[in-house]
Amino acid sequence: MRKLVTKTKGNVLEFLTDVGYSKTKAKQLLKYRAVFIGNMPVSGHNHTLMPGDEIIIKSEKEMDKEDKSCPGLTIIHEDEAIIVIDKSAGLLTIATEKEKTKTAYYRLTAWLKERSNSSRERIFIVHRLDRETSGLLVFAKNEPVKRTLQDNWKEVEKKYTAIVEGVPEEKSGRIASNLRETKFLRVYSVRDSTGEGKPSVTNYELLKATDDYAALEITLETGRKNQIRVHLSDIGHPVVGDKKYGANTDPLKRLALHANYLAFTHPVSRERMEFQSKMPAKFNRLFADKK
Repeated sequence: MRKLVTKTKGNVLEFLTDVGYSKTKAKQLLKYRAVFIGNMPVSGHNHTLMPGDEIIIKSEKEMDKEDKSCPGLTIIHEDEAIIVIDKSAGLLTIATEKEKTKTAYYRLTAWLKERSNSSRERIFIVHRLDRETSGLLVFAKNEPVKRTLQDNWKEVEKKYTAIVEGVPEEKSGRIASNLRETKFLRVYSVRDSTGEGKPSVTNYELLKATDDYAALEITLETGRKNQIRVHLSDIGHPVVGDKKYGANTDPLKRLALHANYLAFTHPVSRERMEFQSKMPAKFNRLFADKK
C-alpha cells in the first residue's frame, strides 16, 4: 500500500503517472478500484484532486483479500458519484408494501454502511429493473448526481437480451404503442388516437434462433414499466418464462430478460461511461444444440 498527499490541483490519472506509474498501469489501478481518496475508491480518469488530498494506492494482493461481494449483487463500478451493479433475477430494485428487505437498494445500502462503518452512507434510485429481470442498475451517491442522471436519462444507451418464444419473421423491427397500466398493475398497449397512455418504442434485432426460441437484442427509445415484455407479447413472441404476458413455456425457471448494456456521460467528470454484462449462462442452454 502506498500513501501519498497531493501538492497541486489536477486529475487522478495525471497524478498517478507523475508518481511513477505508466499510463496503462494507472488506468488498471483505477479500473479495479485500487485507488482511494481517503476511504472512497476512485475510478474516473478525470476525477479532480485538490492540494492536501490523501491518496491510497493498494496492491493487487491487498485488493484480492478484500470482500467485494454483496449478496445477490455484483459491483461493476464504483466512484465518488455513482455505483453500478449487476442485479440477479428475483430481486426487486426498491421496496414495495409487501417486501421491504429483499431489494437491491436495501442490500446495497446495508453493504455500503457495513463496509464504511458509517450509518450515513446513502444511495439514491436512478432507474429500475423488474423483479425478474437481471442486469445493470445505476445508483447515485447524492441527490445532485441523481437529478443529473435522471434529467438526462433519455440520452442513456440501454440494451437488453431477451429470449422469446418462436422466431420473428423480420430479423429486426420497431414496436411502437402507448402503454397504460390497469389498477391490477398489468400494462397493455393502446394503439388508437385517444391520446391515452405513454408513448413507447422498442427496437429489436435477431441474434440467434432455434425452431422454438430466438435471442433478441433490445434497444429502448423509451423506458416504460414492463415495456419490453408488453411489446414482444404484442408481436406474438412473449419473453420466455413471462406467464403474465402470454408465455407458454418456462424452461429456465425465470424470466429470460437481461439488461446487458448501459452507456452514459458521467454526471461529474463528463467522461463517457460504458458498462456490459454477459448474457446469463442459463440462457445459452436453449441454444446449446444450435450450430
